[in-house]
Amino acid sequence: MKNIFTALLILFSFLSKASAYSAEFKGQILGTVIDSITGAPVDYATISIFKKGNKAPFNGTVTDSKGNFSIKGVGPGEYRFAIDFLGYRRKSIDQVVVNDNSQDISLGRILLAPIRNQLQTVTVVGAAPTIENKIDKLVYNTANDLTSQGGVAIDVLRKVPMVTVDIDGNVQLMGSPSIRFLINGKPSTIFGSSVTDALQTIPANQIKSIEVITIPGAKYDINGTGGIINIILKDNKLQGVNGTINLSAGTRRDNGSLNLNIRKGTFGVNASFSGNEQVNTNTINTSDNLSYNSRRDTSTRLFQRGNSAFNRGGYRTGLNFNWSITPKDELTASFGYNHFSNHNNGLTNQEQVITNLSNNSIASDILSVRNSDSRFSEKSFDYSLEYKKLFKKEDQELDISYNTSFGNNTVNFFQQQDYLNGGYKSSGLRSNNPGRDHQTEIAIDYVRPVSDNFTLETGVKGEFDNINNTVVTDSLSGVNFVPDANQTYGFKYQNKVYAYYLSTTFSMFNKFIDSKVGLRDEYTTISSNFPGAQIPSYNIVAPSIVFSHKIDKTQSFKLSYAYRIERPDDGDLNPFYNISDPHNISTGNPSLKPEIGHNYELAYNKSFAKGANIIISAFYRYNSNDIQSFTTHYDTLSVGGTKYSNVYLNQRYNIGTETTEGISLFGSVPVTSKLNLRTNMMFSDRITANPGSPTVSGFMYRLNLNASYEFGQDFTAEIFGNYNSSQRNLQGTRPAFAFYNLAVRKQFLNKKISIGLSAADPFNEYINFRSTTSGNNFYQTNSRQVPFRSFGITFMYKFGKLEFKKDKQKDDNMPDVPVDRGGK
Repeated sequence: MKNIFTALLILFSFLSKASAYSAEFKGQILGTVIDSITGAPVDYATISIFKKGNKAPFNGTVTDSKGNFSIKGVGPGEYRFAIDFLGYRRKSIDQVVVNDNSQDISLGRILLAPIRNQLQTVTVVGAAPTIENKIDKLVYNTANDLTSQGGVAIDVLRKVPMVTVDIDGNVQLMGSPSIRFLINGKPSTIFGSSVTDALQTIPANQIKSIEVITIPGAKYDINGTGGIINIILKDNKLQGVNGTINLSAGTRRDNGSLNLNIRKGTFGVNASFSGNEQVNTNTINTSDNLSYNSRRDTSTRLFQRGNSAFNRGGYRTGLNFNWSITPKDELTASFGYNHFSNHNNGLTNQEQVITNLSNNSIASDILSVRNSDSRFSEKSFDYSLEYKKLFKKEDQELDISYNTSFGNNTVNFFQQQDYLNGGYKSSGLRSNNPGRDHQTEIAIDYVRPVSDNFTLETGVKGEFDNINNTVVTDSLSGVNFVPDANQTYGFKYQNKVYAYYLSTTFSMFNKFIDSKVGLRDEYTTISSNFPGAQIPSYNIVAPSIVFSHKIDKTQSFKLSYAYRIERPDDGDLNPFYNISDPHNISTGNPSLKPEIGHNYELAYNKSFAKGANIIISAFYRYNSNDIQSFTTHYDTLSVGGTKYSNVYLNQRYNIGTETTEGISLFGSVPVTSKLNLRTNMMFSDRITANPGSPTVSGFMYRLNLNASYEFGQDFTAEIFGNYNSSQRNLQGTRPAFAFYNLAVRKQFLNKKISIGLSAADPFNEYINFRSTTSGNNFYQTNSRQVPFRSFGITFMYKFGKLEFKKDKQKDDNMPDVPVDRGGK
């Protein structure tokens, strides 16, 4: 690490000097557009520049979210400026003279006067790009996603490049499940207990965009070897009262949401509420498990067949307060409440046959029935306060933020096994596992442009996570459940991270290469009362580098690297034994070490004259101390003084190294003015090397295709198909997964009302999955029939006097690529 740090400092010094020598000074005209009544900045106002005597503008731009604008490279001469925005009177500034003595000109604060006699209802809708490829992230905008209407975040993620989602809602980013999930750039305790359940409670129509950050810069936490997925929820800062109502009903899921925006002058409030329920589904499960004793003279075959009824539901609500104290001082406060739960119960028929292999005789044949019931519930409260300070110098800003989250979750399970022969007594357990999680984050970030093409960014952060958990277990004794002291305990877990980072953005070699180079230092302390846990404090210095080259206005290259880690969370470390199925038990591992990751990526953009575009990303990931689940078979396993026979124990371990290499492809082709095709493809090979075991190579691919068609008169149709291949892992195979969705949408009353119909796998009642797991002395085959077919109807209503949407400006470091519009 010391060598990496030294090399990076030398590289940084060289690049800084090269940037300074190659920077070419150019004049620019600056200004800030302000509402003359409220003093609030006017974002997305149009700035047009005219040469003297000409009626047509020759250059221009739009203001950013702070009302600022900058036009560079203006040659000597006399110019006229025009500033326009919907709802305001045009502002003209004449006789702006640029000469050798005044190459940098500030127009200062430009006041726009609102027009009082506006129409009662005005709707202006601009087509948002479906995919935006920026210097440090890829953005998927959901505005035109029809087949996810009525769905949840999981359904949207299935369409995002470089992301794969299996049938159970488990998410991987470029083949890695180690992902840091954020909501509006902030962590939340809702992701602590069950990421899948949390994602199932966020309605798709509440999501504005999803940011995929595969190579996070120094500003981001280094936790998550796969990268970061940031879910941006919808909001706006429009004057007046406006909002949306969304309702959907279906055979598999019901959703409802309300968004309300109230803004007067410099003060605004956003409120939202959403709820959803996945109706009861019945899954058929079959498993065939064959194991041998240590002498391999006895085999045990356990056959299980049953069904499980599952339902899930939840709701979330939030309030956001925004106060523009001055045009350069902004205060934002927010509150969110989340609740979700699930319930799973079923009946499993079991047959266990023990065979004496020396004479091929059956030693015993035991028939039993297992009743099981599990319930999970999570409640969390999120609070945040953020202050933003802008300065006279463009892009110079200070951010101070405080975020805290309180989570309460409860896991209850019950299982009872009754024997149909052999005279065995019934056995069973019931357990109550309440827990509390409190996360706090305090951060200060500062950005300062040093010159026209050199910017410094720095910041500090403290993260504090406290978890308390209690496990109360009762065992079946005769016909009653009695307290089991050997399986009743409590634990505490505390994690503290102190971080500092320094990052620079600059151009070099006469702006031939745009660069972003940074270092992040994180010091972590962990304490817990887990039995046998030995978790030392550790310090990580993590570099990140991005180089991009803009070939021309339509194409660019990007080369990047980031050092990442994956800290084991409390669920990985918790020694609690889940015995909801006494033959398949899972537990945590208090001895886990952090996983270390090195992520490399090479990306290429290309756009074409008629709107087609492609994004190609080649990636290489190398992890040491890789954290993976591992299954071990025990003839007899003792848990808290109770012995269980023929047990398959699933536990997390640091498994040697894992290397993943592959390529991701995104393409969009406007076949006609009405038909648009998009595709996401990913091909990768994952190589796992575990000392003492053979190296395992697992190739996988994902293919999907999205086609949308505009019939005219605001009527649109879309079809989406997806296929995830099977993949070999350390002990077996992960099953393949394929599905397709159909959707249509009709909009009415100037797009204020829309009604949609959707269907998922309409001709297949079940999707069939088969997976295998094997070890030195066992072999398992598991089959599931999962109901996936669904039909739904959606309704959306927009209300309010003004709605305005416009494409945000792309990152200055990437080319102005005419990205896919994905319909209208």
